[in-house]
Amino acid sequence: MEHIRLQNVSFSYDKEKILDNINLTLEAKKFNTLLGPSGCGKTTILRLVAGFLTPQEGKILLGDKDITNLPPEKRNISTVFQNYALFQNMSVKQNVAYGLKIRKMSKDLIDQKCKEYLSLVRMEAYADKGIDELSGGQQQRVAIARALATEPSMLLMDEPMSNLDAALRIEMREEIREIQKKIGITTLFITHDQQEALAVSDSIAVMSKGKVLQKGTPQEIYFNPVNSKVAHAVGAVNDLTDKQNKTLADLFGREIISLRPESLVLSKTQKKESDIKG
Repeated sequence: MEHIRLQNVSFSYDKEKILDNINLTLEAKKFNTLLGPSGCGKTTILRLVAGFLTPQEGKILLGDKDITNLPPEKRNISTVFQNYALFQNMSVKQNVAYGLKIRKMSKDLIDQKCKEYLSLVRMEAYADKGIDELSGGQQQRVAIARALATEPSMLLMDEPMSNLDAALRIEMREEIREIQKKIGITTLFITHDQQEALAVSDSIAVMSKGKVLQKGTPQEIYFNPVNSKVAHAVGAVNDLTDKQNKTLADLFGREIISLRPESLVLSKTQKKESDIKG
């Protein structure tokens, strides 16, 4: 598997710039996450990588190969959509088999792969069930099995947990991460949930208004954000300005100091000159 690179990519809808000169590498065999609020451009990046959209400027590279204008069916990339997009008139097994039939595989091979990937997502016992008989979490598992059954080089997931309740979201994000680790597939995961991003990712790109503000490991993003906006994107944070505490501002050479709650210690006495009275 090779990495995918967006090189100087810009994209606009009706003259409104959605992506502004994006340079981003999606690392091979890793769990790559785009994190940001609605409208920041993260789903547009997913659609560009999938081939559903074409950038007005820049290139999309698979390794050294330019795939900017390659149609979706020739990219060997699978997508799990926000609403799962399962066929309601088909059984679980028929949904998983759909892409395999299009590729004109033999019946025996289709049966083998359906069994293998339904087993991977723990849904083999539901093979003959209708989609409307499944819970939200079960439908998500079927959508993942269908996406993986064609053995793509990359898996794209567009806010796949947004329709699940809080407890099920935690369970499913752990399962998705385990599946990704097990098969080692390059994954692009879209979310606006900071806890979700920090829990599952190898690499996080924090986005705002069509730009990538910072890319790094969850630890780098959390403990060494490049600015206050990134700090606020990945957890609780307290901002102190130079007007509130001149000593701290002089000490760090910053107008704004961002502090994580867990980094603060309460004391009855001022032990250092930089300690804040309050």
